[in-house]
Amino acid sequence: MRAAGVAAAAGICVLAATAPPLRAQAFDSATAVARTRLWLPPLASLIAPGSGQLMTGRDRGLIYIAAEVFLLSRYLQLQHDGHHGSERYRELAFTVAQRGFATMRRDTVFEYYETLERFDASGVFDRNPTGAFTPEDDPNTYNGTVWLLAQRTFWPDPAHPPAPGTQPYIDAINFYRAKAIGPNYQWSWEGAPLEQEEYRTTIRASDNAFRNAQNQLGVLLANHLASAIDALISSRLSAGLHRPASLQTTYLGEQGAVVSLRIGF
Repeated sequence: MRAAGVAAAAGICVLAATAPPLRAQAFDSATAVARTRLWLPPLASLIAPGSGQLMTGRDRGLIYIAAEVFLLSRYLQLQHDGHHGSERYRELAFTVAQRGFATMRRDTVFEYYETLERFDASGVFDRNPTGAFTPEDDPNTYNGTVWLLAQRTFWPDPAHPPAPGTQPYIDAINFYRAKAIGPNYQWSWEGAPLEQEEYRTTIRASDNAFRNAQNQLGVLLANHLASAIDALISSRLSAGLHRPASLQTTYLGEQGAVVSLRIGF
């Protein structure tokens, strides 16, 4: 019996030596909880601006929420305006400028519609469809400017054309074929100056709306980051100083901004 008691006592001592102290375990657990609470508001604000501030009892979270609602609604409105304008100028291009050339609407890249804004007519693709391929030579049309650029790029002397079949002539023809507008996308604004002006106004407004919408996305992201950084700094200052702390930014327009730090005593 005496030997058994000694062995049991030795086992208890060994367990006591190898097991971590209960106080240390409690401290580690409390530290983990504190760290979780420290990072929770910033993460919440990063996902939903203002939520981290409201979680910690800071009313300025409402400012971030209001900014988010305004910026998001503005982005959606700009996207709507851009798509509405895009549909309108594409319809004008088909029903007015392409009338007589295209029997069905074919949408293509935005650069094509930009070209319709800058040139009154595309010009023909081949001036001699029943014989040797002959590019458009009217410099007032888009295809005519392409052919002029091809001559200046590949011909030694544009004033004296090289013989057909020579390499400079072939290179110029290949350039023209690759860049010129084909029969399915020809256009002309002749006799429709009012529709052409509406087209120009609409395509510019649509392009500006899409561009401003992209800028609005950047401001939305900035609002998320600002709210998250605000929540992080406020939480870490409060935890480090053991006093309530807040970081506030006041915008002064073109004069810049004032950042103020408040610590309770």
